[in-house]
Amino acid sequence: MGFAFTDSKSYLYTSESVTEGHPDKLCDQISDAILDSLLAKDSAARVACETCVTNGLVIVMGEITTSSYVDVASIIRNTIYQAGYNDPDFGFDSKSCGVIVSLQEQSQDIALGVDSSQEDKKEGSKYSVEDPEKIGAGDQGMVVGFACNETKELMPLSIDLSHKLCQRLAEVRKGAIIPYLRPDGKAQVTVEYSYGAPKRIEAIVVSTQHAPDVSQEVINEDITKFVINEIIPKNLCDEDTKIYINPTGRFVVGGPVADTGLTGRKILVDTYGGVARHGGGAFSGKDPTKIDRSAAYMARYVAKNIVAAGLADRLEIQVSYAIGRASPLSVAVETFGTGHVDDQVIVDLIDKHFDFRPAAIINNLDLRRPIYKPSAAYGHFGREDISLPWESTDKADILRSEANIK
Repeated sequence: MGFAFTDSKSYLYTSESVTEGHPDKLCDQISDAILDSLLAKDSAARVACETCVTNGLVIVMGEITTSSYVDVASIIRNTIYQAGYNDPDFGFDSKSCGVIVSLQEQSQDIALGVDSSQEDKKEGSKYSVEDPEKIGAGDQGMVVGFACNETKELMPLSIDLSHKLCQRLAEVRKGAIIPYLRPDGKAQVTVEYSYGAPKRIEAIVVSTQHAPDVSQEVINEDITKFVINEIIPKNLCDEDTKIYINPTGRFVVGGPVADTGLTGRKILVDTYGGVARHGGGAFSGKDPTKIDRSAAYMARYVAKNIVAAGLADRLEIQVSYAIGRASPLSVAVETFGTGHVDDQVIVDLIDKHFDFRPAAIINNLDLRRPIYKPSAAYGHFGREDISLPWESTDKADILRSEANIK
């Protein structure tokens, strides 16, 4: 066992993902479903919407300022149904659960800084709504973006495979390929790296909720055949790869019946599986004036384009903000010794081609539209099954050209 990622002959790293029926992910989807419904009617809506689920109860709370109206209770129930909780036998279902909604308008003190940035106030509020200087960051904080060339999605292999295992669990459940599965589930993948490159899969863990009348032997056989073998590349597995399926031997009671869920409690699942650092802010239920979300998307967009251009094999970028200020306080770039050009060249190209002011991010990535719920489960990054603007590599060619990368 080694202790340095790039210098070690054998370095183990683990990431996990969860299914759309996991209580925390159910909350993320409800919060983003409400956000999407509001943005569809009012693109300027300010939304900070949190959800909590427990046995038989859903609570939605937060701050929303909008000119439109949406039926929040119906959105909640529809989202729960779509996630698979459509049968009273599961102990929690979309029809019978209680719903409590407590929403108020955004604080005027916060709105002061978002409506008119510090820069705008200094210039006598001369900027138009479309001007990048107009809108201030909705909070202080820092965000992190990351990309690496381990997979075609430019994501770490451990989180990429974990997401795909969980997506496959949902597919075989919804398609009745494994008809006894229920919505809750998790997957975890441990990758062995050798000198910074993926070498093999050390361990796979899959835990899936199921009907009570199915044996562990049948579950093991079906999950291996229809899930693991369909997702995990055979060339990465060997006789020493360990596979654990429902390690406790039983997973009948699941979802909100077993565990309370909360929006924003799966931030490493949402991002890079712990491989990159994290600014601490969650995504779901937040409109794009919240830099926790929009700037994190922009940071991923930048990192992905830099790696796609071949300027580095691995890149992490951190950006920090002050509430009410448009321009970032700091931008930090780390290539972990994998850069193919000088790091200063990368910093200069980022400064030239990418604008981290909130209004610029919103405009350049076209974020004032209902695109968020599909990313609320199975990760916000590295997705090829849905169209997300921050996953585009449309800047890679010009970055490669200006860095003189052949």
